[in-house]
Parts: sequence; structure tokens; C-alpha cells
Amino acid sequence: MKKNKVIYWSTTGLLSLMMLGSAGFYLTQTDTVREIFTSLGYPHYIIYPLAIAKILGVAAILSNVNAGLKDLAYKGFFYDFLLALSAHLAAGDGGFAAAVIALALAITSYIFNKRIFPASEKGSVTTPALQV
Repeated sequence: MKKNKVIYWSTTGLLSLMMLGSAGFYLTQTDTVREIFTSLGYPHYIIYPLAIAKILGVAAILSNVNAGLKDLAYKGFFYDFLLALSAHLAAGDGGFAAAVIALALAITSYIFNKRIFPASEKGSVTTPALQV
């Protein structure tokens, strides 16, 4: 169990740092990010919403308050990394390594999250049966 926790927190910590660093880069170097997004075929107006989504996703994963929200954050990161990977491969710019690393971290973190917090597999909302 201790090994699972070490793997979970290591991968989750690295994933969180990567996402917060990415969001910070998006928010502080907007002109550079705009050029990158345009070269990859993405509209520049998604820079700010994506940065905010990354910050909120990290908060959802680290807080572990709501399992459904945590799962949604993992799914959002997974799709973000897949889209980044495919965009970099299509552009042929060689910038796909970060997306591959992030994808591996997210998958590993998700798998070990399910091992450490098995209750989160049942869903986040539990409602008592109605008594009639």
C-alpha cells in the first residue's frame, strides 16, 4: 500500500506541477502561446479558458473532495494531452514529448488513485433510499 501511495503522489505531484506551470505560461506569455496555438491550428481565444481549466483540474484532483469532479478533471486532462499530442504530430514540430509525458503521468496517477481511493469508483453522489 505504501508503494502505491508513493507512486500516486509522485505522479500526481509531477502532473500538477506540469499543469500549473503550463497554466502560468499561458497566462504570462500569452503572445508566445498565441503563436504556438495558431501554428498548431487551434484558435487563440481558448488560451485563457484552458489555463483556468488546468488550474481548476489540479485543484479538483488534489482536493479529493468529490470523486466525480476528480474523475472529470482526469478525463479533461486526458483529452487535452491527446489533442496536444495529435496537434504536435500533425504539425511535425517535434514538440510532442511533453504531451506524451503528461499523458503517462495522468494515466498512472488515475490508476493509482483508483487503488488508493477505491470508494471513488462508486461515484461521488450517494443518495439514501427513499422510504415510503
